[in-house]
Amino acid sequence: MADDSRSRRNGVLGSYAAIGDSFTEGVGDPGPDGTYVGWADRFAVLLADQLAVSGATENTAHGHFRYANLAVRGRLLDQIVDEQIPRAKELAPDLVTFCAGGNDIIRPGTDPDDVAERFERAVADLSGAVGTVMVTTGFDTRGVPVLRHLRGKIATYTAHVRAIADRYDCPVLDLWSLKSVQDRRAWDGDRLHLSPEGHTRVALRAAQVLGLDVPADPDQPWPPQPPRGTLEVRRDNIHWAREYLVPWIGRRLRGESSGDHVEAKRPDLLPLRH
Repeated sequence: MADDSRSRRNGVLGSYAAIGDSFTEGVGDPGPDGTYVGWADRFAVLLADQLAVSGATENTAHGHFRYANLAVRGRLLDQIVDEQIPRAKELAPDLVTFCAGGNDIIRPGTDPDDVAERFERAVADLSGAVGTVMVTTGFDTRGVPVLRHLRGKIATYTAHVRAIADRYDCPVLDLWSLKSVQDRRAWDGDRLHLSPEGHTRVALRAAQVLGLDVPADPDQPWPPQPPRGTLEVRRDNIHWAREYLVPWIGRRLRGESSGDHVEAKRPDLLPLRH
């Protein structure tokens, strides 16, 4: 089976490229300059720190850690395959994280088996051109109001992703088992994207998958909160529907995407400075 344990070590990683959709772009985790940060950026920092601590920078091709983020919000699997995988193959980094298919799965009428077949072809193509491909499962959405009814489809796709990882020896960033992100504080106000703390916990888990030492436990329990009253919950639901659900449905009806006219925030393997 694919080794997604916390002791996996693939040698020195001097470069990393992230491909995917809004999750990997970092939506929900805005930085001080207005651009999104997100788990992949935070994971890149942990990788760079590990490289510096190991003292292996002199043995890497460019003498420093390099990072690219090709992800764009709203992208479907086929768009990621057409737009991002060729660029990732061209960059040929030591590590690629590949998270895709989520936007396909949440669309009505999509078949997770079909999406998984196309995902596997992409993994096969990518695996022959880069060092290591880390794949990402779906979240357990039983506590996410807008996605709760899709839990079965997401679970089916997640099972496929794990099986594909087994066949291609890919480490797995297993988000389904990350219990801490099932807390509502791990999610942004739109209930579709992670909050900054949620992104941080995913980055820590990704580092654990590769056997890196991390500064905190991603599954550390959240501080207790006072119970919320029925009126408060209803008020929050009304606000969420007005601010997020109605515009989201409107974009779907118009055939629009949140990623229209958006380009990758970091299309080249550049030295990471933090």
